[in-house]
Amino acid sequence: MKQRISFRAFILSDVGILVLLALAKLIFHLLTNGQYGFHRDELDSLDNARYLDWGFVAYPPLMPFFARIALELFGPSLVGLRFFAALNTSIAMVLTGLIARELGGNRTTQIITALGAAIAPIVLFSSALFHYFGFDHLWWVLIAYFVIRLLKSDDARWWLAIGAVIGLGMMSKYTMAFFVVGIVGAVVLTSARKYLLNKWLWGGVALSILIFLPNIIWQIQHNFISLDFLSSIHARDVRWGRTDDFWIEQIIQSSNPFMLPFWIAGLIFYFFSSAGKPYRMIGWMAIVPFALFVIAQGRGYYTNTLYPMLIAGGAVLIEQWLRALPRLGARLAYGFAWGLIVAGAIVAGALVLPLAPINSDWWKISSEVNGELREQIGWEELTQTVAEIYAQLPADERARTGIFTGNYGEAGAINLYGSKYGLPKAISGMNSYWLRGYGSPPPETLIVLGEDLYGLNRTFDTCKASGYIKNKYGVANEESRDHPIIYVCRGLRKPWDEIWANALDFG
Repeated sequence: MKQRISFRAFILSDVGILVLLALAKLIFHLLTNGQYGFHRDELDSLDNARYLDWGFVAYPPLMPFFARIALELFGPSLVGLRFFAALNTSIAMVLTGLIARELGGNRTTQIITALGAAIAPIVLFSSALFHYFGFDHLWWVLIAYFVIRLLKSDDARWWLAIGAVIGLGMMSKYTMAFFVVGIVGAVVLTSARKYLLNKWLWGGVALSILIFLPNIIWQIQHNFISLDFLSSIHARDVRWGRTDDFWIEQIIQSSNPFMLPFWIAGLIFYFFSSAGKPYRMIGWMAIVPFALFVIAQGRGYYTNTLYPMLIAGGAVLIEQWLRALPRLGARLAYGFAWGLIVAGAIVAGALVLPLAPINSDWWKISSEVNGELREQIGWEELTQTVAEIYAQLPADERARTGIFTGNYGEAGAINLYGSKYGLPKAISGMNSYWLRGYGSPPPETLIVLGEDLYGLNRTFDTCKASGYIKNKYGVANEESRDHPIIYVCRGLRKPWDEIWANALDFG
């Protein structure tokens, strides 16, 4: 009986309500995440999961590690892989509500905060795509929660927890380094500087380095190849104009447009209100990384991790303002807030989640807003087309044939689906595929995807167009639109080691 009462009490508590909301969110995503197919980035993660290491060219090792867990638990299941994506953002939603609770918000404020942060378009999409920015989002929110617990309790041992999560963050996505600078700046700029001489802070520093150390060693062993990758990708993003909309993306992507009043109020809370003064460190933890992203010309969505802590502070401040209103005015204001959340959730969810039937009018709008939806179409059909080309080769030539892809999505698709068609593993010069080499013995004939004929003609004696990448829906995506021709190439003009030395590509 006591256990039943305790469970019922938990469910009806502030934390219990947040957990129930998170479970509802998790179940919703599990029911809807299997609508299309794997995204190219997910195919890359699944392939890297079969070669676990302490580092990969494009990212640290934690994401492939969880992809491996998904493979072991669920097999190559789309919903199984995305379970971890949905779980990350569901946990982050609970933590965001708890941040509001620690700041003094009542139950309604906690729920508004949790839901308001969860309906940011990039956060919703992170729930439906297994990617490192879902892990990144979780770690930043967890650190903010731990910092608030530190500031409230003045218990310096919280630095150990903060350090541990920083280490996990660095093993997930290197942009955690920006948050580290933000934390350092926040400590120096506030009364938290008293911790600079505290052993627990330095214990946290040591713990974060210890957790991150295996990846540092891997980078040393591979000549810091990830720095070359990051530099190349950043230059590409700037060159292609992907950083041009940084400011507008703060409103329409990193946070939900309907939550604009809340995060602006959050800035006021941390920097100008008496209630927020003890937590000013949180404000600087948001401002400093944001400024760094602006200076470095980062992508707009990089800042999505900052808004939960701002929305929490803003919701608490708005609650304090509403206390001064007559009861009717407060009720109307709360009704307006709920209206913003419902409207924001419906609009953002309809536009970024994998919900619309393919080629419906709804799909045409959502896939235009979120082009990544199109990149979830046609991967097994691509593999089938390659298999048909492979089967048409003479038997003796098939034994000497390899498959070379111009990007990791193609390689991941071939390696995921190809075994049931009897295909060899794909090779590629992109990212970590380059580190794995071209196989032994090296192929003599190549089926080539994702490359232009001009470059191939400089490498081979002959290259013949032998097939075209398409999908049954006629969806125009990177594969079917940008490089649809599949070639069969023969007669290498250079030794493989010479070719491979110049084959490294980043993407």
